[in-house]
Amino acid sequence: MAKKLKNPTKVITGPDTRWSYANVWEAKAINGGTPKFSLSLIIPKSDTATVEAIENATEAAYDIGSAKLKGNSRSIPPLSAIKTPLRDGDIEKPDDEAYANSYFLNANSTTAPGIVDADRQPILDRSEVYSGCYGRASITFYAFNSNGNKGIACGLNNLQKIRDGEPLDGHTRAEDDFADDDDDDFLD
Repeated sequence: MAKKLKNPTKVITGPDTRWSYANVWEAKAINGGTPKFSLSLIIPKSDTATVEAIENATEAAYDIGSAKLKGNSRSIPPLSAIKTPLRDGDIEKPDDEAYANSYFLNANSTTAPGIVDADRQPILDRSEVYSGCYGRASITFYAFNSNGNKGIACGLNNLQKIRDGEPLDGHTRAEDDFADDDDDDFLD
């Protein structure tokens, strides 16, 4: 049996990654662009294994995409001079509690991600996946050079929901709103 080759630009995040701006069921176009599925991944700074894997994959994508990054220029811009996907929530979103003591990145794809539960069974109920739940994400990093913008972007592959979390959009689920059996107040 042939040994499976590891993709140096692919990362599976840790199970404590929180999902935000979860647009994973229907592709949406932004500013008239190509419709995409997208998700913001909030990664605790304490998850050093995931952070290191993302940094390594970003460097691999830079190396692999060096010709694309060079484009028509004489040289390849240094990695420190181009856009990279991993951002610091404490700096860029200081007023958002969900991003405190965390890094985040935005991942997207033109194809729908596969979505499974902790037992790797497909999730079909859309209400099970929302901004605020926790799970692992399969993501891939790649270089881009478009309209003068150069950098490393993050592609969304698949998702594995691990557990529920407090919804980040302020909405509540109907099951939770009506979970209390104390209907006495309704009749008063």
